[in-house]
Amino acid sequence: MGLTFFLCSRGFGIKLKCVIFCCGMLFFTLASRGERVALWPEGKIPNFQPQQIAARTQDAKSEGFNAAENRMPHLDWYEPPAKKNGACLLLISGGGYQGCCDGVWIDRVAKKFTELGFVCVSLTYRTPRPQALPIYQSAWEDGQRAVRLVRHDAKKRGFDPEKIGVLGFSAGGHLTMLLATSALSAAYGPVDEFDKLPCHVNWAVPVYTAYALTDGLTGPNTRDGDAVDVTLSDVFKFDAKTCPMALFHGGTDVYSPNASTQIYRQLRRMKIPAEIHLFADRGHGFMGDPNKGEDGAAYDHWMDRIAEFARQMNYDGQLGAEVDLMSRYPKDDARGEYLKEPIWPEGKMPDAQANQCQPYIEWHMPKECKTKAIQIIYSGGAYQGNDPDRFEVAPMRRYLNEKGMTVVTMKYRTPRPAGGLAKHTTAWQDLQRAIRIVRSQAAAKGLDPNRIGIMGSSAGGHLTLMGATSSQLRSYWPIDHLDKLPCNTQWAVAIYPAYALTDGAESPNAKGGNEDDARTVPEFSFDLATCPMLFIHGDSDPWAAMNSVKCWEQLRRMGIQSDLHTLANRGHCFQVKAAPGTGSYTWMDRIWEFMNHKGLNK
Repeated sequence: MGLTFFLCSRGFGIKLKCVIFCCGMLFFTLASRGERVALWPEGKIPNFQPQQIAARTQDAKSEGFNAAENRMPHLDWYEPPAKKNGACLLLISGGGYQGCCDGVWIDRVAKKFTELGFVCVSLTYRTPRPQALPIYQSAWEDGQRAVRLVRHDAKKRGFDPEKIGVLGFSAGGHLTMLLATSALSAAYGPVDEFDKLPCHVNWAVPVYTAYALTDGLTGPNTRDGDAVDVTLSDVFKFDAKTCPMALFHGGTDVYSPNASTQIYRQLRRMKIPAEIHLFADRGHGFMGDPNKGEDGAAYDHWMDRIAEFARQMNYDGQLGAEVDLMSRYPKDDARGEYLKEPIWPEGKMPDAQANQCQPYIEWHMPKECKTKAIQIIYSGGAYQGNDPDRFEVAPMRRYLNEKGMTVVTMKYRTPRPAGGLAKHTTAWQDLQRAIRIVRSQAAAKGLDPNRIGIMGSSAGGHLTLMGATSSQLRSYWPIDHLDKLPCNTQWAVAIYPAYALTDGAESPNAKGGNEDDARTVPEFSFDLATCPMLFIHGDSDPWAAMNSVKCWEQLRRMGIQSDLHTLANRGHCFQVKAAPGTGSYTWMDRIWEFMNHKGLNK
């Protein structure tokens, strides 16, 4: 079926072709896309090459497609939202710079964000790769031009010219990065008055970015993006117009997720707000099924994370007042049986010190048990104090009880031990013993002794990393038959872990954990019993988010697939108070989603 175009002229001192799509059955594929706008004046396409076309892959494969009629790169403006929020989202397909193959996902993203009030527009750039030029050159030219046309139309279409976001997949993620980091570098010489407009974007969402690291500049990463000499591509200038970003990647992507961790690291160095969302066991095109609801994994709901990022940054103009977490989970309404017991037999506590509190565990059994899994939770407190009844523990235990999961809370010994012992020594002993107690009693309670997870925040996050990565090390000499049981766990959840890198082993990270010489602390053995982990961290935390990022990188290096989520503009204890519609409000769902994916809560 052929394509029919209607051409009209545009003002601003020149004539531009304004193309309105009107094509039978293909209209239903494009759903709500409306007006089509040519990027360049006729005959003015920079670096024009006749073998290139500008068409979605599915259109180019359709019957009757005419390449000669599809040379002009263009924008497709979607039907405007019923209620505009003042922001615009430019969508860019991937396809290896060989084609634009993500039309279905582009339309899905546009549908969701139009419903949220964003004006949406998609870019179709020239492909396949240009000859005798960098693989991205013609797309970059089209991208900078597209941003200028979008900015010019801001008033007419009802959005703020300084609230332009861009989202791209794969090669489109690479182009998104070029637009986000290199707006002060001209991709082409001016062709008309539009090119006097700036081409920076105000926020960016690079999705499984390809070609970003030096071991994969034109294809999959040859050394998995993880060799010591692998760096970010120098085409990304990270100039003064570099904008906040939300980065997304699958943990097994052949276009390495280390591209996203390296980009995130550079943004941290520049103190530019950012989020990174990494999904265990997911490859290129990680997206799942958004209709799974609370049965879904984090990758099923990845578009919700973008909406939360936009809300946290107030790009949608709807950031509301923050709500206290404890007020949202005030009562143990879903708890059934409750039991409390000491961790150590009388007189058997190792390294007992009179100045420390007495450790204990509490069983919180749900009224309706829906899973045989057990979550152990404890708080932070710099190893100077800890409280299982405050915001780092109580809301989560109530949340999981509502899900039908048994929770064991722990109070470990604090303050820090004296006598030359490391700050975590007695807490680590308490954790190893607590895991053994839980394992020994699980079967009698109808639970699974081999489905135990641990979770802690801040110093408790450090303790979680101790428990998860060093369970084959003995923290105390055996005292009875329980100590014959293993103390490894099947998953771990580290919430803003502190003290995890060598530039912050005793205090906030001196250099933000960004530099290469900031390594994971030596007490983390990363032994053969190390389990999959979930990390959640505030991007602005002085106990740096790089604690979580570098631990995630080490786990991936070992073949242990884990999840990671950081939250823009959020500091330590991000969850105490949070605005609805932000990631720091919905953070507990990331834990359930991780368990869903790993099959831990069955």
